[in-house]
Amino acid sequence: MYNYLIRKYYAHKIPKGNGKKVAVGLSGGVDSSVSAALLKERGYDVTGVFIKVWQPDFLTCSWKEDRRDAMRVCSQLGIPFISINLEVEFKKSVVDYMVSEYEKGHTPNPDIMCNTHVKFGAFYKWAIDSKYDFVATGHYAQVIRSSGSECALHKGVDNSKDQSYFIWQIKKEQLKHVLFPIGHIHKNNVRKIADSYKLITANKKDSQGLCFLGHVDIADFLSHFITLNKGQVKDIRGTIIGHHDGAALYTVGQRHGFTVESKSENSAVLYIVEKDISKNELVVDETPISKTINHDKVVLREVYFRKDYVEQSHAQIRYHGKKYPVKIVTDVINNTICSVSFNQAPEGLSVGQSIVFYRGTECVGGGIIDEAMVK
Repeated sequence: MYNYLIRKYYAHKIPKGNGKKVAVGLSGGVDSSVSAALLKERGYDVTGVFIKVWQPDFLTCSWKEDRRDAMRVCSQLGIPFISINLEVEFKKSVVDYMVSEYEKGHTPNPDIMCNTHVKFGAFYKWAIDSKYDFVATGHYAQVIRSSGSECALHKGVDNSKDQSYFIWQIKKEQLKHVLFPIGHIHKNNVRKIADSYKLITANKKDSQGLCFLGHVDIADFLSHFITLNKGQVKDIRGTIIGHHDGAALYTVGQRHGFTVESKSENSAVLYIVEKDISKNELVVDETPISKTINHDKVVLREVYFRKDYVEQSHAQIRYHGKKYPVKIVTDVINNTICSVSFNQAPEGLSVGQSIVFYRGTECVGGGIIDEAMVK
């Protein structure tokens, strides 16, 4: 009875469906399963959609198992099931992008590209073209609708699960067609709701790692696409103190994965503060502040704001990372380029990362750190 009441309570916080059609991206996990269940509860005409993406031969793939679980959830809920193939889009926009960025020595975020080009790109377009009123996913984020037609993207209420950072590129005009049915629910209650529906995914372990591919060893993955050679690790004075497996594998701010020789129990933790792809070298220091990026003027590319230009904001540079007060010091030029000034030097700034802007709980936009700002 307790779980049933939880389910009813949270379902009633979702806008009434009134028979409107919604395509729910089902991954075969508990979050998307509960999203579909709650939408049906609120009167939507729900279809579960499994997205088939490209997966390499050298990885153990679980997509067949995930698709089976998605089908079983649809059967339990009494809703239609569809599988769509987005292998081409995923390979080009996520995998090829990731490999290309690592080859340049950048730090890409493939999950952001996956959300932008696959879930809210090709899948979103397919759904709208197929006459669905809404697209829904199991993201921990919220679309807050005002009394008018304005929609805003906000963090999920569960701070430990909030995924707004990963979906900062969603366009303003898309939000009115997007539903995040569990964004207002804490994870522990999502599982209780799944249990109340007796969904087969209620106790399924959460997937981790790269979007759709699960846990992936980046070094092993990239070794199939990039030639990697061992190189030197130096301290900031230029002294060789160790070695690494290939500079392209590492990101500024990282504190593991490389070998430091003659290390003692009292040795300080060392962070990567610089990497040189042409020389295949890493530079490390006790302070995780980039030695190659000027935090007074960080240039961003592919900038997008859902709100009018705002000079003051808070910036997040990695998933669940610290938020820093920033000033946007130049006007946005054609919504593609701007520069940002940090009040304090942020830890681990690296070219290719996304900087995402917040005002309170609202995610107003972001951009990708550009090579133009390297010292």
